[in-house]
Amino acid sequence: MIVPVVPRVWLKEIANGHTLGTSAPKAWTDWVATGSYRPLASESTTIIRSQEEQLPDTPLKRELLEAVYDHFKNAPLAFEAFAARIFGMHDQRVMIDKITRASVDGGRDAIGRYLLGLSDDPVYAEFSLEAKCYRPPLSGEGANTVGVREVSRLISRIRHREFGVLVTTSVVGRQAYEEVRADRHPIVFLTGKDIANILTTNGFNTLERVTALLEQEFPVDVG
Repeated sequence: MIVPVVPRVWLKEIANGHTLGTSAPKAWTDWVATGSYRPLASESTTIIRSQEEQLPDTPLKRELLEAVYDHFKNAPLAFEAFAARIFGMHDQRVMIDKITRASVDGGRDAIGRYLLGLSDDPVYAEFSLEAKCYRPPLSGEGANTVGVREVSRLISRIRHREFGVLVTTSVVGRQAYEEVRADRHPIVFLTGKDIANILTTNGFNTLERVTALLEQEFPVDVG
């Protein structure tokens, strides 16, 4: 319990040796009488990453992200498998069970499980993943941001006790980000910065290595 103002008369009573005088705040007298107190409680601060915080922070990482976007921009469906791979690179407890077919995905590009328990006594949380190969705001071009519509679509597809993962080469718009966090939807956002960070952390830390990964494991047919 908070006492916003301590009355001066109580301070005078304390000076005269009367700590439980008639002017003593109730929070104080309750604590003296019972030894218990009511702590202040507040909601945790909602953290929303700005657009700048969702983008690579070094020239190399920006170059890597551009390489990924350029590889998939004309074949966005091929980006789905790469997005699932990125989430798997992010955490070894991620297991991708299926890359869904575009015609029957029900709004989910991949489905999988996240290991919560011990390896010999596993407990899993299932997730649905959606991939958006959108233009990042690099090379002087404006961003194609992930908005409320795309995020709402993913939220509507996740089932009871599931969480959602949205992977994009671009950024999540502020309104969509705020609504997800304010309403406490279980959605993980991996944006352009995260893709570049995950690649470099896993040893794909040069343009040549990223290009080789894309061409060898995620070939695209743009014909």
